[in-house]
Amino acid sequence: MQRIEFNASKFPSLGVEIELALADHQTGALTSGAQPLLSAIADLPGGAIKPELMQCYIELNTGVCKTTGEAIGQLRDNLRTLKSIADPLGIDLLWSATHPFSSWHDQRVTENERYQGLVSLLQDTARQLVTFGLHVHVGVDSGDKAVMICDRMLRYLPILLAASCNSPFWEARDTGLHSWRTRVMEGLPTAGLPPFMRNWSEYVWLINHLVETGFIQSIREIWWDIRPHHNFGTVEVRICDMPGSLSDCGGLVAMIHCLVKKLSDQIDEGTYQHDCHPMLVRQNKWRAARYGIDAQLVDSKTHELIPARKSIQSMADDLMPTAQLLGCEQELMHLRSVSERPTWAKRQIDFHQQCKQPKDLVRWMVDQSDADFA
Repeated sequence: MQRIEFNASKFPSLGVEIELALADHQTGALTSGAQPLLSAIADLPGGAIKPELMQCYIELNTGVCKTTGEAIGQLRDNLRTLKSIADPLGIDLLWSATHPFSSWHDQRVTENERYQGLVSLLQDTARQLVTFGLHVHVGVDSGDKAVMICDRMLRYLPILLAASCNSPFWEARDTGLHSWRTRVMEGLPTAGLPPFMRNWSEYVWLINHLVETGFIQSIREIWWDIRPHHNFGTVEVRICDMPGSLSDCGGLVAMIHCLVKKLSDQIDEGTYQHDCHPMLVRQNKWRAARYGIDAQLVDSKTHELIPARKSIQSMADDLMPTAQLLGCEQELMHLRSVSERPTWAKRQIDFHQQCKQPKDLVRWMVDQSDADFA
């Protein structure tokens, strides 16, 4: 079996990836504009712009950061640069986890050997991946700890989803869910909630087994809601929808940074891990996807229903001492304020009811996000 080394991080480093849809400025529809953007700007200071599976969206990455403020600052600077290039090309950057009306049938796969291979293997489950998310990496100091943190983070993932829901529409229809993106992602054979793993050795065995039996071609085809990332030496949280603004993105990044840091410290201190039934997590994920921040989530300890809004507020309060250590108090308090207003999904639904044309909703979303990083 292949040996997989975990490149341990000496401190709780931070890296952020955001996936942004590319919309035609005139029609509001998705446009295959990735290549013109990539040709115009091959790299960005402190980060990178990368192609994705489909040509209608791109990925914007930070470098290795120490604080949420540093990561969001990098994104803000690079977004301004990206927008200055996209505007003359008639391309808008859309902050949503799905597009309100463009169909996945019409999107073009990026001309890349790996992406072409994925579509050949996964067929329409890959072609439907016209969804956009927020991924957050936090450095940890061992592979065993990364696996343990993934397990202990499971109970918090539905709360993060509830706070980030921003994909109510699919194929020009109101799906009735606040996060349709989660439903699309779960169509993949290696996505969704991860299996329980006890240590790094078990994780390595599982990955090798999946490769050797031909179920996946490489470790890069593991798309769980949370996963260890051996190259970066991080825990990567992938459950969040792409929120509608950079400020809300910062709040989610801060909460994730604090959660991983606090769980890492608890493991070092020898804290007992309370069991959390996998079906309880699955149930809560569905509730969050269906109702967003208005969901009632089952508490993992008392098994009572708790409003997601209250869970976010309680988590923010509990994590404040950690936020002070990591220098992200302001961003964490912003996420606490998010719990007091509708999700971006609900705001999309409400604005859609006022629109004369579908493209009006896209224009509104673009304007909202542009104002936040202008």
